[in-house]
Amino acid sequence: MRSRFSAFAVQDAGYLIRSWHPATRPARVDFDPGLRWERLEVLNSSDGGPLSTKGTVEFRAHYTQDGRRGELHEVSRFVRHQGAWVYLGGEVS
Repeated sequence: MRSRFSAFAVQDAGYLIRSWHPATRPARVDFDPGLRWERLEVLNSSDGGPLSTKGTVEFRAHYTQDGRRGELHEVSRFVRHQGAWVYLGGEVS
């Protein structure tokens, strides 16, 4: 989760695509030039241990967009795919 947040912050589209499950990943990732990701709070996680095949991470990501502060609250789902953890999807609240 932290690595994907960092990839959004530095606009590393290649990493985001590689860390997204093939069944749900977009063809490309576009970045909003007025959006700046600033801070990540991991609120909760479940499963995701060394022997797990799935897990969830609840987080709050803080950003500024065109000078205004905001936050994204999501519960993300991750699964192992070909031995690596990948983002499957999430529920935004």
